[in-house]
Amino acid sequence: MPELSVVIITFNEEQNIARCLDSVKAIASEIVVVDSFSSDKTAEICKSFGCRFLTRKFNGYADQKQFAVDQAANDWVLSLDADEVVSDELSIEIQTLLQKNMITNSGFMIPRSLFYMGRILKYSGVRSELLLRLFNRQKGGLTQVRVHESIEVTGSIGRLSGKLIHYSYNSISQHIQKTNIYTSLAAEGLKEKGKTFSKCWVSLKFPVNFFVFYIIRGGILDGYPGLIWSFMAAFSGSMKVAKTIELQEKS
Repeated sequence: MPELSVVIITFNEEQNIARCLDSVKAIASEIVVVDSFSSDKTAEICKSFGCRFLTRKFNGYADQKQFAVDQAANDWVLSLDADEVVSDELSIEIQTLLQKNMITNSGFMIPRSLFYMGRILKYSGVRSELLLRLFNRQKGGLTQVRVHESIEVTGSIGRLSGKLIHYSYNSISQHIQKTNIYTSLAAEGLKEKGKTFSKCWVSLKFPVNFFVFYIIRGGILDGYPGLIWSFMAAFSGSMKVAKTIELQEKS
């Protein structure tokens, strides 16, 4: 039966990491954590779960995650973020898949649901997110982009039904902080690709995106959390454009 390595990158994740590690202890033969010199209790918590805990300078999400994959002892890898949790259904599904020992796919797409402001959002444009996270590392790896990195493999890709639960933001303030970081990275990537925007698009993009997330994608059906999520998603889109223009003017 193939054994599974779970790989996670961390930096000051004491609020999330125990929940993540507890969700994979039944399926992982090893858990590899690559940490960017956390100053909180992340290391202590990881070591209490018996993880292989490595420290390394952070040179970007894709680079750090690929390094973690490269440290795995097994070919089959489940790549997780520290703020994600493997649901009971997904855990059983992965265990059953490995026990059959007849895997013909190179990787598997996994649906992910967002836990936001005390509930799992059922609409708001995040209901049907699919991510390739379980894969044979001999068949692929991380795409090297600045932000929103993904996994690509050669060969067939299956789909699982059990979900990952994403606890990405524990407050609106943290959501704003993360948005600032991600939009800066995204703007740098867009500038490198030669992408240009008209300044009028900064103001136009917000109402367009808000309408898409709140009305077309059903954020209104998620109540107040759906309203805030739609607002922040629209704000993020406008900031990516504004920051890209700012970088271009400085170069």
